[in-house]
Amino acid sequence: MFEKLKNRWNIKSNFQVVVILIVFAITGSTTVYIQEVIFGLVGITSDTHLWIRVPLYILIILPVYNVLLLIVGFLLGQFKFFRDFEKRFFSRFLFRKKTTTVVNES
Repeated sequence: MFEKLKNRWNIKSNFQVVVILIVFAITGSTTVYIQEVIFGLVGITSDTHLWIRVPLYILIILPVYNVLLLIVGFLLGQFKFFRDFEKRFFSRFLFRKKTTTVVNES
């Protein structure tokens, strides 16, 4: 399992894989706690309609998660990995023009 992750993430050591997985775990757990606090302050409960909860989650919690990922990654010495991870993550949402080459068949 570690070899597959090391190849996918382009890292060398098993220790770095463990640290990265710990960063993801800490960030995820912290985000759940922060979500409960923020939604509690705003008055969003499990009874609140899904059409309200999902957009608020995307607009508020997703950025919080990404910032926390960088902070926790920095604290555990993996800032470069998570900075590059964030760049790849956000590049998927950007609209890029596909370059096409025109072949002249004359």
